[in-house]
Amino acid sequence: MRPLPSLCALLCLLGTSLAADRPNILLILADDQGYGDVGAYNPAGKIPTPHLDRLAAEGRRFTDGHTTSGVCTPSRYSLLTGRYHWRTRLQNGVLGGWSPPLIAPGRLTVAGMLKAQGYRTACFGKWHLGLEWATHGGAPAKAGDAIDPAEGAIGRFDYAQPIKDGPLEHGFDTYFGISASLDMPPFVWIKDRHATELPTATKKWLRSGPAGPKFEAVDVLPTLTDQVCAYVAEHAADAKAGRPFFAYVPLPAPHTPIVPTKEWQGKSGLNAYADFVRQVDAEVGRMLAALERAGLARDTLVIFTADNGCSPAADIDELIAKGHQPSGPLRGHKADLFEGGHRVPFIVRWPAGVKPGVSGQLVSQIDFLATFAALTEATLPPNAGEDSVSFLPVLRDGAAPGPRTHLVSQSINGSFAYREGSWKLALCRGSGGWSAPKPGSAEEAKLPEFQLYDLAQDLGETRNLIAAEPERAAKMRAALEALIARGRSTPGPDQANDAAIQLVKKVNTPGAKAKAKGKAGATDK
Repeated sequence: MRPLPSLCALLCLLGTSLAADRPNILLILADDQGYGDVGAYNPAGKIPTPHLDRLAAEGRRFTDGHTTSGVCTPSRYSLLTGRYHWRTRLQNGVLGGWSPPLIAPGRLTVAGMLKAQGYRTACFGKWHLGLEWATHGGAPAKAGDAIDPAEGAIGRFDYAQPIKDGPLEHGFDTYFGISASLDMPPFVWIKDRHATELPTATKKWLRSGPAGPKFEAVDVLPTLTDQVCAYVAEHAADAKAGRPFFAYVPLPAPHTPIVPTKEWQGKSGLNAYADFVRQVDAEVGRMLAALERAGLARDTLVIFTADNGCSPAADIDELIAKGHQPSGPLRGHKADLFEGGHRVPFIVRWPAGVKPGVSGQLVSQIDFLATFAALTEATLPPNAGEDSVSFLPVLRDGAAPGPRTHLVSQSINGSFAYREGSWKLALCRGSGGWSAPKPGSAEEAKLPEFQLYDLAQDLGETRNLIAAEPERAAKMRAALEALIARGRSTPGPDQANDAAIQLVKKVNTPGAKAKAKGKAGATDK
């Protein structure tokens, strides 16, 4: 394995050609798009997704692909760092548009690793991992600052000053996008380290807050695609000459606000969410076409996936009534510990290196760091990618056994699930999220304390086997406790978690915060 080069070695490397088998990488992350919202995953679905279906037909479609959480900020942290999000301060919920950074300084990311291997790196889209906004007087922002516009957000922050500790400090050469979800202020475009205009207006998309006068939510999705297509065209010659690119594209859609452009309004015949899903498919099609025009389609590894399951904001009941199930055969949706919360579309196409097919191997977005490191022959240091394993062998050979044998998932309130083979142990009574039985509900109180499912026999999680398999459940819980305590779930020296970790949530409400204190590890307190 090739070690990560020093800065001097990196500068020398930039002037040389890389191995011809190093593909460009285009990683597209949809926001709140359900497992059943891609036709290839849901033949009975009612939302046409021809471009995604084509991508699936030409690539490897994973049917057991996962995020690490039922909500977005945690999933994004795990995807970029190869480390479980719950090892950080973020024990439940998500960040806001003004939240301080979640990725620690010096923490290796996918972008940083690929940059050290000679890749150009770019991010276009929704960051949602915290930023260090400048404040008047220089006082650092705190968690929760300026969430209420009545606190004077426009006066608290100095938007004319550079933004610190953002994408460019975590491995990206360039960034264009928005700070958090499209319904979270401040509503401004960010280019590299600067807002492109001062948020002197006030606008509202579900939430109200300071906004750039020219910023409109409906423009965001197509503008990001324009940026990606321009980037591909600009760097095509260098990519062909041996300097590939990594473009991370975390889309803001089909998350709220559900704002399809006029061209797509009403096109699904179902509702606005379905229209927005159709537009997401079309935008992916535009990116694929850009690769083809540039002559890069064969040598670009394209990944399409989503940060969590479909949101109730899609009006799921209406969609089901019209014959479309956003979660397909899965139980639950966004925010949940059930499969519908974190099992997502997971498609990989690389004509020069991946044979088309369907794989039932267990894979996770947390594995991108180790997979791309293996692809580029980089060696990860002991304190990076502590929970990431390479699924490159599965990409190279669809019949190869998958290296991932277990996986940890979490719901919005921080409830844990542990997957081992086809078995899944959930350390809560209900969904842990937004679907019934909800945390703290009377319905949930009547259920067993924990849940155990054999997904091979019961993908819909309808039969809780906790009473029939107590020994299996105990062994799985012990395994989970061990990987929490070690600070890693892969071979290597033990590492420290950033916070104490509460294994079983006693106050099981969606907004509850873990209050465990003391030595980092697993606790029921």
